[in-house]
Amino acid sequence: MRMEPPYIDVQNLCMRFDSLTAVEGGSFSVNKGQILGIVGSDGAGKSTLLRMIAGMLKPVSGTLSIDGKPAMKNRQAFKSLIGYMPQRFGLYEDLTVEENIDFFLDIFGIFGEERNTRKNRFLGFSNLLPFTDRPAGMLSGGMKQKLGLACVLVHQPKILILDEPTNGVDPVSRAEFWDILFQMKAQGMTLLVSTAYLDEAEKCDTLAFMHRSRLLALGTPGEIQKDFPNLEEALINGILQADGESGHDGFKF
Repeated sequence: MRMEPPYIDVQNLCMRFDSLTAVEGGSFSVNKGQILGIVGSDGAGKSTLLRMIAGMLKPVSGTLSIDGKPAMKNRQAFKSLIGYMPQRFGLYEDLTVEENIDFFLDIFGIFGEERNTRKNRFLGFSNLLPFTDRPAGMLSGGMKQKLGLACVLVHQPKILILDEPTNGVDPVSRAEFWDILFQMKAQGMTLLVSTAYLDEAEKCDTLAFMHRSRLLALGTPGEIQKDFPNLEEALINGILQADGESGHDGFKF
């Protein structure tokens, strides 16, 4: 039986800023309709890795292919496939919910009946339709993140890249946000998500564990947790081993 190639294939991506190595030799693959979670210590290179895959940064070496085609040489051709939500998503707080999503619909040139369809769809499943006239600056943290996600989704990307999207959001809003992500996955979307919360990491199909610019482990949450009582202890042990069991001072995940 012929196996399909991975939808996203990353091989030996490296990124340096002057003398600082931000990502060193990261390699992994993601199948279509799967969620890859990225966890690790602060400053491990998670954001840099996601920005390279999103086409925001050009790596100094390595390759990236999407749907079997090289993505580095013609990043513009793959732009429409990707939705990217950084840690601090640029909502306009003095604009209303509807004005914000209208702005992104304008950017992507979506007009006519399709515009209304997409606006109602993405504000609808984000539970934001009752708040279309509310300024974004008056939304709760969780509602701001859901509005940000709705804006990222208006051009209906095939790949969704999210950099710690629920950081600082209350537990109920985090759960609602992940319900939306699971809806996207069920519709065939491929997701790459960095997260500071291990309960979210356990929801992912595959985890990439990074520390000090390097990928230390790759596998299902169960595979990475193996031989440890929980995922947190498994990751802390990985850091201690990587650091030679010295210099550990309370890394955050």
